[in-house]
Amino acid sequence: MKATFDGTSVLTGRDGRVLYDQSGYGRPESDGMRLAPQEALYLLHRQKIEVAGYTFDTLLAEYADQRNFLRSFLVYRDLRERGYVVQTGPHDYRVFRRGEKPGTGESLYLVRVLSERDPVRFTKLIEEVVTARNMRKQYVLAVVDDEDELTYYEIKPQKLTGACAPFPEIGSCDAVLVGKSAMIRISPQSDLEKAGFGKRFDEERLMISPVELLYLMGRGIVRVTRDNATLTPDEFFAFAHESDPELAAKDKVYTELRRHDFIPRTGYKFGHHYRVYCGKNVHSDLLVHAIEKEAVMPMSVISRSVRMAHSVKKKMLFGCVHTTGIQFVEFARIKL
Repeated sequence: MKATFDGTSVLTGRDGRVLYDQSGYGRPESDGMRLAPQEALYLLHRQKIEVAGYTFDTLLAEYADQRNFLRSFLVYRDLRERGYVVQTGPHDYRVFRRGEKPGTGESLYLVRVLSERDPVRFTKLIEEVVTARNMRKQYVLAVVDDEDELTYYEIKPQKLTGACAPFPEIGSCDAVLVGKSAMIRISPQSDLEKAGFGKRFDEERLMISPVELLYLMGRGIVRVTRDNATLTPDEFFAFAHESDPELAAKDKVYTELRRHDFIPRTGYKFGHHYRVYCGKNVHSDLLVHAIEKEAVMPMSVISRSVRMAHSVKKKMLFGCVHTTGIQFVEFARIKL
């Protein structure tokens, strides 16, 4: 099939309409078909079209100056070779269900293309994920590494409602500040311990971490004394925040997890803020990292997080702190 390059797009004659009708390539125009750069290169590489005056190599060179074009083409080619119909869209690509195409089916995925070193801006990411959800599509990141290998991640907003059975009411108690933590003299298997708070120091004493203490103080469950004076939650926050600049975000995410009756414990050994338990489960169900709304994180860091979570059979969630609440976002590797 003959085609021409007009400096921007590749155009076919009226006979090019068959490419659209059969396989969803291009955009129909009155006198033929207009192919996006990725479509034209793919068809040229597969010897489905001939572009006057150009080989695959020379046409690729024409487009290579466009920012991030090569990795975009690699993703397009991979999706096509997996049997999907792909069109450029409001993200990078709209991907149709196998066996469906424009005019006869609906797109299933909205795909954004990144490199392994690209920063992920969570504000923008959440906006796009919510848009995809409202359109009833799955939002996917297609990440191209430095060796041009592809990894796909599904990104989903998560709600935690109704996840676990509520805990019984906990009686109030007194604690003494020990560094940034607190010590409570309380018997083993107390309601406080059964609800997932603290770490046993010995048979008589329970150690409460700073984020747990801030939560318990705010609910009037624990009273803390320092130098014979009772601390307010705000006073303790100011004191603890000196050595933990992430405390504000961690506190908000911890509180939200507790609100849904999850048990957050430190996730330090997994490289994250919390490992999270549901009810009396022996093993934690989630890894959760608290971040501010405007956070920017390299894709390589997120990739390591997802790999770690997958290796220990947990979901990887980022808890994004907004003025209106916490938005939890799950990252998971998928095979398309």
